[in-house]
Amino acid sequence: MSEPRSAPTVLQLVLARRLQKLRKAAGMTAQDVGRRLRLAHTTVTRIERADVALKYVTVSALLEVYGVDGAEKQDFLDLSEKANISGWWQDYRDVLPDIFSLYVSLEASAAQIRTYEPHFVPGLLQTEDYARSVLRLGFPRVEREELDRRTALRLERQLVLTRPGAPRLWVVMDETVLRRPVGGPEVMRAQIDRLMEACELPNVALQIAEFRRGAHPGAYGPFALFRFDGIDFPDVLYCESLTRSAYIEGPEEVSVYREVLDQMIVRATSPRRTRDVLARVREES
Repeated sequence: MSEPRSAPTVLQLVLARRLQKLRKAAGMTAQDVGRRLRLAHTTVTRIERADVALKYVTVSALLEVYGVDGAEKQDFLDLSEKANISGWWQDYRDVLPDIFSLYVSLEASAAQIRTYEPHFVPGLLQTEDYARSVLRLGFPRVEREELDRRTALRLERQLVLTRPGAPRLWVVMDETVLRRPVGGPEVMRAQIDRLMEACELPNVALQIAEFRRGAHPGAYGPFALFRFDGIDFPDVLYCESLTRSAYIEGPEEVSVYREVLDQMIVRATSPRRTRDVLARVREES
């Protein structure tokens, strides 16, 4: 009735959570459902964690157990078909670990992406040469072919910004990102030109946390906050360190990061002034 697969997409997570809510609303435990469908209760639990890909017949059987029918049932079945459509990023499975596959799915489904970056230009705004230089730092021992694949993946992610219904990208970037050379002066000048072009996109807001403004509350590491419209899915926070990455959904913890971003936005350059800062840094480079 179900089969293992790689990291779930956002729609698969939405479907799994809705099924869990229906089970609880029906007053049933995972064991109850397992007995009705002759499944191990652990299989029901895995379904509700989106650990397995759900087939149409699986969702239909669960909905019958939960007493869902008519238009509501058809909505669920339509969602199950959409959820099992592979994302374009699955073509890069050889260079895309499961934990970051979820990140790309969040990017593809979000209505708004707010991010703070203290070290590098965000991946959605990198030039090819800059991206290649950054990836070479992170994967110093890979062959040229693998580096090319990783670079191609990063560039294809950027298409999300110009598609119909593109998300709003709101970036606060530390001035260190502009001052630290990556790939040499020519690469950095081209990257700054790319950032200036991005400032003209209607769905992109770029702000710089300048040195002269002093310390700010977000200076602990990079993070991204995803918000969704039209689907039953909470805000998701992604943060990373040298050795691990984490996805956080707890409202209290997410709200802390949201408040930090709000404070940083006030202290950073306005989106209108950002272009002037970029032009000045380019002149000096």
